[in-house]
Amino acid sequence: MLADNLKELLATTFAFYLKAQNFHWNVEARTFPQDHELFGDIYSDAYSAVDPLAEYIRSLDEYVPGSFKRFSESTQVADQVKIPKADLMIKELLADNDKIIEMLKDAFDVATKDRQQGIANFLADRMSMHGKWHWQLSATLK
Repeated sequence: MLADNLKELLATTFAFYLKAQNFHWNVEARTFPQDHELFGDIYSDAYSAVDPLAEYIRSLDEYVPGSFKRFSESTQVADQVKIPKADLMIKELLADNDKIIEMLKDAFDVATKDRQQGIANFLADRMSMHGKWHWQLSATLK
């Protein structure tokens, strides 16, 4: 069911946003300015997707999970309570980003099958943004 895909995607996007913001606040390295800015761009973008995801869930006549408990039960992004080195932050965000890309593809397929074109368009736009983050995070590691 599309709403279930979107609920899991919402929880995962929120966890990704929170992790990127945590890394933005706590990164330390000789590349601090670049890493700090990249993490800021990522968390800002991820946060911008949270409300539209919730609204699409409501448009499907479902209630939106809106608690840390519910999010932690549904997310595909593991919490990070330590402060890793900058390169490990980047590797972790890259792996989490790639999980989101797969989730977006799955949700897009369901939305397309269900003829929910507006939702499918939103998901396609999110795939493009996460494709950009994949490229930038990967390039940063080289």
